[in-house]
Amino acid sequence: MSITAERKQELVKEHAQAKGDTGSPEVQVAILSERISNLTEHFKSHHKDNHSRRGLLMLVNKRRSLLDYLKKKDQSRYEALIAKLGLRK
Repeated sequence: MSITAERKQELVKEHAQAKGDTGSPEVQVAILSERISNLTEHFKSHHKDNHSRRGLLMLVNKRRSLLDYLKKKDQSRYEALIAKLGLRK
């Protein structure tokens, strides 16, 4: 359900603003999106796993908060990230 260290490094390299950037909203949203997609796949076969569903909802809320922050700070970066990750809104 979690992502591997190699996959996380790939996401950091792909979305980083500068070398060694792991804390920017783009990187955080990309990592959260990967975890969310892994959990949604998990729920296709484990639909009664309500404890993990709570974790999924927390991840979705965290991603939404980071996206709202990025939209408020820099609209163009927000729109680029939404297009790159294929997210709605």
